[in-house]
Amino acid sequence: MESSVATPPAAGGRPPRMGPPKSGKDAVEGSAAWRLSDRIGLAICWALGLLFCAIAVAIVVYLMVQGIQYLKLSMLVTPATAGFSQSQTGGFSDALFGTLIVAVMGISIALPAGIGVAVWLVEYGRPTALARITESTIEAIAGIPSIVLALFGTVIFSSTALGFLSRTSEGVVFGRSFFAASAMLSLVALPLVVASTREGLSAIPQHVREASFAVGKTKIATTRRILLPAARPQVATGAMLGLGRIIGDTAIIVVLLGATQNFAPVENSAFPFNYLRGAGTTLTNFVYEASPTGNLNQPQKAYAAAFVLLLLVLGLNAAVDVVHRRARKVGTWSS
Repeated sequence: MESSVATPPAAGGRPPRMGPPKSGKDAVEGSAAWRLSDRIGLAICWALGLLFCAIAVAIVVYLMVQGIQYLKLSMLVTPATAGFSQSQTGGFSDALFGTLIVAVMGISIALPAGIGVAVWLVEYGRPTALARITESTIEAIAGIPSIVLALFGTVIFSSTALGFLSRTSEGVVFGRSFFAASAMLSLVALPLVVASTREGLSAIPQHVREASFAVGKTKIATTRRILLPAARPQVATGAMLGLGRIIGDTAIIVVLLGATQNFAPVENSAFPFNYLRGAGTTLTNFVYEASPTGNLNQPQKAYAAAFVLLLLVLGLNAAVDVVHRRARKVGTWSS
């Protein structure tokens, strides 16, 4: 029976090095050792990724070239008017201001509601059955097409009880107004705010809460003074993403705000409620109507309005990236 003999130490008296390799690259299997099917799959993934990037760049570059070519500063400050040629039909200032109005009103509803729902789901979640129903409802709202929300909003805001929010005539409630459109657009942004805020609150470890409780802070004070300020970058990200969804919607605008290209304020109503109760338009609706297949058939102005809308969306995306970068500089929670 052979006896086991210990391996002699290497030169210099040191035992041979055991354990992981010095570099992480040495532990990663190279793609050259993959099977042919795996390498084909990797190549397809790379090709699809490059294709999507190329499509996005092509859209942005094309709209920028066309938009800069036709955009004039006068279009931003003059409303649309009737005319026989594109040079006589004014600009789209009403659409631009309408976009800003629905964006501010919509996110003003979605942001506090989304933060409240997220805080309740993460920090309380009682009763459990109601919390599960709420989560399912938020997910369902995120998947509902905006045209369905528009039709649902028409039923709600055309009721007599909500006649003070829109134009009425001889007891008939039209249900089209900035109030109605903003309320339904807030539902489009709500799931994004809830998801982002929940992510920020869930990333805070439990010992932070326990430390706050140990110094005598209540749960409400802990949430308001510690948790929400710590989750501020995620809240801001959700708000910006929600704004992007709001200003990019068309179906709710057409159904609940009207297909008009100008403000249609309600008479005998104080400012600004005369405008908020009336019909109007946004940049998405203007692009839809001014496109070659739309009713206005003003493709040059459609490109110009689309370019302005693109700048707004790119600005929001850049703001989201800045928020993420600043959050990484501050650091992340560690247990």
